[in-house]
Amino acid sequence: MLERLSLDDQVVVVTGGGTGLGLEMVRHLARAGANLAIAGRRTGPIESAAEEVRNIGQSAIAVPTDVSSSAQADALIESTVEHFGRIDVLINNAALVSDSIPTPIWDIIDEDWQAALDVNLSGAFFCSRAASKPMADQGKGKIINVASGFGMRGGRDIYTYCCTKGGVIQLTRVLSFSLARYGVTANSIVPGFIPTVGTDTEMRESLPRSGAYLPTGKLGQPEDIGPVAVFLASPASDYMTGETFTLDGGGLAGGLAPTGYAPTVPLEP
Repeated sequence: MLERLSLDDQVVVVTGGGTGLGLEMVRHLARAGANLAIAGRRTGPIESAAEEVRNIGQSAIAVPTDVSSSAQADALIESTVEHFGRIDVLINNAALVSDSIPTPIWDIIDEDWQAALDVNLSGAFFCSRAASKPMADQGKGKIINVASGFGMRGGRDIYTYCCTKGGVIQLTRVLSFSLARYGVTANSIVPGFIPTVGTDTEMRESLPRSGAYLPTGKLGQPEDIGPVAVFLASPASDYMTGETFTLDGGGLAGGLAPTGYAPTVPLEP
């Protein structure tokens, strides 16, 4: 059974793979036997991630990429195929984390709205478009899109992040339906709030301090996403496509405030 979870000699592209959830997926994929093409806008983090992969014993390249550029997305896939000879798995993880800061709709400027669309949704589309043809030509491949719980529920004043991540989930469904005939699957990972260095900014004020509101009673950790990525990248998930795999401690199942949870509210005198 464990052989079905092996990624020996598989070639995996991870966007946003130098930090946060992307880096944890890179680490787990490498330990499962994958060779990695690691993409990101900043050279330092992706070079460091590639070095980690090589220290594990796998091959890795770092490809500086802004996924909001279709030309750079194309170049990422071309570089991967040129270096490794093929691409087996694409993980669309790159996203603008800062666009989940609550902002009243009348304060959202055109540039902020467009930037979120360009990175979170168009970036996943551009990379999927570039990778799908070589996958179809070889008769197999897997596309894994990292969405968010905010793509499945509303968030107060969180317009750009909710809308773009909801679009990512719908993109996954269309990809799965359209590419299944070529042997290519597409699935989504839907994390809840998992603290990372990227969220430890001014947006931290608007995010939960603990997992007390979750059925599990605790927040997730970045390393929790790694095994899910390995499973979806592996032959063990071959018969699954168009699915959403939620990783949120039961948050969506129980609601933001599960039954039986009573927040502390100061009483007015």
